[in-house]
Amino acid sequence: MPEYQNHSDTEKNRNNDSHSAPVSLSSLLGLLSKSYRHHRRRLLIGFIALISVDFLQLTIPRIIKRGVDALADRQADAVYLLKLGGIIIAIATTVVFLRFCWRTLLIGFSRYMEQSLRDRIFNHILTMDQPFFDRRTTGDIMAHSSNDLAAIQMACGMGMVAAADALVLSIAAIGFMLLIHPQLTLLSLLPMPLLAIATRILSGRLHTRFNLVQEQFSLLTEFARSTLISIRLSKAYTLEAFQGNLFDRLSRDYVKANISVAMIQGLLFPVAALIGNLGLLAILVYGGRLVISETISIGDFVAFMTYLQMLIWPMMAVGWVTNLIQRGITSLRRIHTLLHTKPLLNSPAVMPPAIPSVSSPVFRLNNLSFNYPHADTVLHNISFETTGGIIGIAGPTGSGKSTLCRLLLRLYPVHKGQLFYNEIDVNQFPLDTIRSYIGFVSQEPVLFSDSVRNNIAFGNPDVSLEKIEKAARDADIHNDIVSFPEGYETIIGERGLSLSGGQRQRLALARALLCERPVLIIDDGLSAVDTTTESRIINTLRSSLHKKTVVIVSNRIKLLTMTDHILIIERGRLTAAGSHQHLVEHNLFYRSMHLKQMNLDLKDRHDAR
Repeated sequence: MPEYQNHSDTEKNRNNDSHSAPVSLSSLLGLLSKSYRHHRRRLLIGFIALISVDFLQLTIPRIIKRGVDALADRQADAVYLLKLGGIIIAIATTVVFLRFCWRTLLIGFSRYMEQSLRDRIFNHILTMDQPFFDRRTTGDIMAHSSNDLAAIQMACGMGMVAAADALVLSIAAIGFMLLIHPQLTLLSLLPMPLLAIATRILSGRLHTRFNLVQEQFSLLTEFARSTLISIRLSKAYTLEAFQGNLFDRLSRDYVKANISVAMIQGLLFPVAALIGNLGLLAILVYGGRLVISETISIGDFVAFMTYLQMLIWPMMAVGWVTNLIQRGITSLRRIHTLLHTKPLLNSPAVMPPAIPSVSSPVFRLNNLSFNYPHADTVLHNISFETTGGIIGIAGPTGSGKSTLCRLLLRLYPVHKGQLFYNEIDVNQFPLDTIRSYIGFVSQEPVLFSDSVRNNIAFGNPDVSLEKIEKAARDADIHNDIVSFPEGYETIIGERGLSLSGGQRQRLALARALLCERPVLIIDDGLSAVDTTTESRIINTLRSSLHKKTVVIVSNRIKLLTMTDHILIIERGRLTAAGSHQHLVEHNLFYRSMHLKQMNLDLKDRHDAR
């Protein structure tokens, strides 16, 4: 079997493993370790400020205790109370400043970490091969860079801060409470284990439901993207209402998934508050008796109540932080799977020891076979050699012509010993090297919502306007461009929607010609161009691409007659090769296609009279 099948099986197993074997927490955190190390000074200062805020807040009940006791003993005067009030105001002012510091430092760190992870995801996606994008939708990939990163940022930002804040505040508050009265402290904390049990039960359900939310968001994003891209088609077939109903259905599913998460979240906070109120009830009953018996002072009672109120936040934070961490871990696991997905195409790190000159490029195919995953073989034992000039490839729809172009461009793996470039196995070339030898024009031109100039210069951004205009002339689109409102600076809209089909194809051809690569592959990239313009383009290619190779996929006889050699591919097999006249005489498919198009031309001429 071809190598791609072996690789696809490996990838299938890898994907299955990613779902069946859970990734360890240490492996997940390894994705973030570089950011933590890089910002360790920022984190240290931020946590010092955070802990300082907690301890400053814990001193306020002690000051209140002194004031209340002084009032109860009738030993307080206005000056003394103003002094205590001034101390509290000074502490509060310091708390405001330090809180600003830790928020800026720690929340800022989470934003830097989010940026670093987003850059890493984007750069990783750029290294992936075509099979990766065949298996994933754009919506799923976009979800990684939006919802997943937002969840991780919240977990590593407010989640981390809240966890540290709750830990320090609760330990210190309990310590001060123990100093006031140990038994009262233990009684007020008795409901705490209930919170841990409730959180454990709810967090497991939250994890599963949040994962469903992310999947629904991916589906919704992908549907919106595909609808906007094909908006012309939707309007042409008056499918606006139908598409709107489908989007509404997906939106409802997304809302339902979010509501299921909100239901779990809605239980976490009330449960934490209820447990906190149980502690207050214990203080009122038992603590009141201690005050009456003068075991503790009124000031101690007020301070104790204040400390317990401070514990309400850490208790509630347990549920909130658990929510953030569960979301973050779910998203981090998805991103971990993405970043550890390897391309099926293995690119050598070094060039072959000796590379022949690329001025006269030659592709040689030796019994090349290929199949997509979980599909029948697309190409069967294809063997031929390009010797320069213009080569035409024709054949019925679905016969494997476009697949052959993708293999020449190294978008998919090929078995060793089946495809050679200048007598060197293409598997010995780094992928970027072999692709740098080839210009490519696809069936559906990929254009951007940018100026005509930038679209042509996409493969060579620093090129001069003079060379851009030359490439446009060679592609026979210069005259069209200068007639646009702003010439080469005209914005052409998303995917070039403001252009005709022929203009889009010629613009894509100009982009490929500008790169001046020794091989040019045109995969039915002139299908929307009229025959007269097509003839001018081919003649220009022949004169400007001396000693270079042009491969054109087309079933248009007029175009094929201008090529030097024609290959016929039927059902994935090379069934014939030769000149136009040879194929008309010896190949049934080509002869039938020739007669059919001749009759259509005669009919058009007759109708024109």
